[in-house]
Amino acid sequence: MVVIKKAFVNIDKSKCRGCGFCSEVNVCHSPGECIGCLSCYWACPFEARVLEYREVDVGEVTIYVDGIEYRVPSGVTVAYALESIGYSFSKPGSKKPSLPCRTGGCWACALIVNGSLERTCITPVRDGMSIKTNVESYKPRRIVHGPSPHLVGGKATPWWEVDYHSYVESAIWVAGCNLRCPQCQNYSVTYDNTSPALTPREAAIEVVRCQRRYGTRGIAVSGGEPTINRRWLIDYFRELDRHLPKKVRRHLDSNGTLLKPDYIDELVEAGCNNIGVEPKCYSVDTYMWITGLEDRGLAREYLETSWKAVEYIYEYYRDKVYLGVGLVYNRDLVSLEEIAKAGDKIASIGTDIQVTVLDYFPAFRRRWLKRPRYTEMLEVKRVLEERGLKYVIVQTEIGHVGPRVKRVP
Repeated sequence: MVVIKKAFVNIDKSKCRGCGFCSEVNVCHSPGECIGCLSCYWACPFEARVLEYREVDVGEVTIYVDGIEYRVPSGVTVAYALESIGYSFSKPGSKKPSLPCRTGGCWACALIVNGSLERTCITPVRDGMSIKTNVESYKPRRIVHGPSPHLVGGKATPWWEVDYHSYVESAIWVAGCNLRCPQCQNYSVTYDNTSPALTPREAAIEVVRCQRRYGTRGIAVSGGEPTINRRWLIDYFRELDRHLPKKVRRHLDSNGTLLKPDYIDELVEAGCNNIGVEPKCYSVDTYMWITGLEDRGLAREYLETSWKAVEYIYEYYRDKVYLGVGLVYNRDLVSLEEIAKAGDKIASIGTDIQVTVLDYFPAFRRRWLKRPRYTEMLEVKRVLEERGLKYVIVQTEIGHVGPRVKRVP
């Protein structure tokens, strides 16, 4: 027996709505025994999961890691067991296994478990388990939703291509995210850990079929957060490059938190030529409020990385990559004064950068939010245009409102 500090998740029945999210979308992979993965805690839309930490006596099991025998605590995740013997996962955004989402959607933590690629963040450790940490010979996998044709596109879809009548992009949405936004606008994708996981080739073939069927000018990948499984994303764009004519845009829609220069370079080399980066706001305090991050240092790092990604793409790739920047607005989350500061920052980089502002509506754990009125979003647009920004699009309750000017060649 060993003593460990273990997380337990209990159900607060007074908050549970019986919505089925935990039985259909984010499903426990160790029913009957809480292994402290916290996936259900983060995913519950009504915060009906209560977290408790206790020091407990647990038994031990034998596992074999790269052929070496170890004794590890029982009743925990494979990831926890590996960390207990000194194995270190890489930082999110690395090409090596990492733990960015911890909810089972992105598969970035996957290792070879008993001969198959499996997620270590939600899989319980078992006696006799064989684990191999070198995954380079295995195709990466990821949960994918779609593809579907899209009339509007994302934050970097070139605004002049959108006519609201014809499909502009064929899109997929990938599960898993490194943020914890309480008002996640796409949470049924973000927290999905049950849908089939696809290889980059499988996903690319599906989205190319969609593009050919609808004749869209571009394809897009959004989420969730696409960049948290780097091997998968780079291979996906390489597969697209093999199957698509050059005239079809390859659009990445990202929060930008992991887009360091070397990652951007690799994406462009792989064929990505349309990138949307969403810093969301200007200040760290606001960023923490929007994203649900409690670690101020991490929030600062993520926010700075996303803004630096905008600068880097504009400076080094403006002739190869169409860039879009995403901000968000809801009066209970971001002030107009902060929108103005974000606008000034973008204008200091380039007044010709496309800016898209999402009107955050009630969703996930912030159903109390009130969607911004149409007139509010027009005011947001005015504030940004006063900063000298030429191409501002705002999402509103009755549709998108784009630039008033003609496209500059």
